[in-house]
Amino acid sequence: MILHAIVADAATAGWAARNGASVVQLRLKDVTTAERVHVGRHVITAVSDLAMIVMNDDVAAAETLGVTVHLGQGDAGVERAVRAGISFGRSAGTPEEARHAEAEGALYLGAGAVWATPSKMDTGPAIGLEGLHAICQAVSIPVVAIGGVDASNAADCVAAGARGVAVIRAVTELPRLRALLEIAVADGGDGQAG
Repeated sequence: MILHAIVADAATAGWAARNGASVVQLRLKDVTTAERVHVGRHVITAVSDLAMIVMNDDVAAAETLGVTVHLGQGDAGVERAVRAGISFGRSAGTPEEARHAEAEGALYLGAGAVWATPSKMDTGPAIGLEGLHAICQAVSIPVVAIGGVDASNAADCVAAGARGVAVIRAVTELPRLRALLEIAVADGGDGQAG
């Protein structure tokens, strides 16, 4: 089960890793690569070996830091990541995008937005649980649900086939989310579309 925390600073990253996040993604918009590397070094120290670290959108920063990179559908850099041997995740809003990302070599998919969210306004319309299920069915790599996910609906995402969830606003709910997802998996929602 993947609990993916999307953060903007090292203190939150460290807290997230100590409170159930298995992945910590540094998302800094409108800053330079040098600034991302600077903050990223602090994130690496804060997270230590407690969680996988992902850099959002910036292949050069990920390469410098030696971490995974997450690339949205509109983000360039897949070819550079592959050449540099950097693992990468991709965003997907449709089964077609998901299959394409898997063919590119993506390690995982961020699928959504499942529900409308104020945290990310540059996505298409919400895909809902049905769209999430369709994406999970389309690929064999792990799918992480994102977009409006919180403690009230995370288990529904696992039931739809997601291997986990990603949160931005709900980072403060990580301990509760981890417990709820463990219950969902124990109750037969194994995070595998079927």
